[in-house]
Amino acid sequence: MGDRWQVEVDRSVCIGSGMCVNAAATGFRLDSARQSHPVAPEADANEDVLAAAEGCPVEAITITVLGSGEPVFPPEE
Repeated sequence: MGDRWQVEVDRSVCIGSGMCVNAAATGFRLDSARQSHPVAPEADANEDVLAAAEGCPVEAITITVLGSGEPVFPPEE
């Protein structure tokens, strides 16, 4: 995984389960309203961040390849 990613959380979808923080504590944090935020919106490709996106119960996390916009998660159908 040599790519750089753009990581986003749709706050209108996030339910604050904290699963992303459990999967990638260095990649996500919850604010006082229990809404998730990426620690760094632009980050090196990371298996833990991908696992957090895949494990989000409401699929509030999107990951794209920085520059190209190619989707990493959710994958294109």
